[in-house]
Amino acid sequence: MLEFVNVSKSFWTGTQRKVILDRATFEVPLGQSLGILAPNGTGKTTLINMMAGLEKPDEGEIIRNCRISFPLGFMGGVITKLSGNENARYIAQLYGLDPDYVSAFSRWLCGIDEYFDRPLGTYSAGMRARFTFSLLLALEFDIYLIDEGMPATTDVEFNRRAGSILGDRLKHSTVIIVSHDAKILEKFVQRAAVLRHGQLYQFDTLEEAKKLYDYAT
Repeated sequence: MLEFVNVSKSFWTGTQRKVILDRATFEVPLGQSLGILAPNGTGKTTLINMMAGLEKPDEGEIIRNCRISFPLGFMGGVITKLSGNENARYIAQLYGLDPDYVSAFSRWLCGIDEYFDRPLGTYSAGMRARFTFSLLLALEFDIYLIDEGMPATTDVEFNRRAGSILGDRLKHSTVIIVSHDAKILEKFVQRAAVLRHGQLYQFDTLEEAKKLYDYAT
């Protein structure tokens, strides 16, 4: 389970304080995937990064009693001077996994041929997206985090392979996806929440969440 207990997070924009969460308390049990609706600029990426442990709350506690992925497309954990192969092996060791397996899986899935043995700094944006998505799927988590603002890939064959693997994983895992568009959430979840005024309002169905979201926006 992922649990937020009286969590607050805000930023000073230079003219005013932008509140992301205000003493918010909520939980995401395993097996209950959740879509979060929030307009652009309300802190969707900050929220997902807090879930992953990439950002700390100003106040409150975030309890993670399960394996939670880094956000899809997150590049902060890789080293641009190292090759895809070296990065895959490094990440595998951090998670206590077999470096040979993680490297071989990532090499097969991302399909960037000889670039897999070249520094990430030489990759195009699309190649980086394919590599990080492949790395995400090489590691098995209880909860997968997806931020609509993360880089995407336009490679049709890669999307087909990766989408099929992700679909199989999500049959036994939980996904949390944040978006401003309810149509995106329909592909992943039945249950949804709305981020509004520093609180996360959860609903049993996406349709119920859409009513509040449409009213608020």
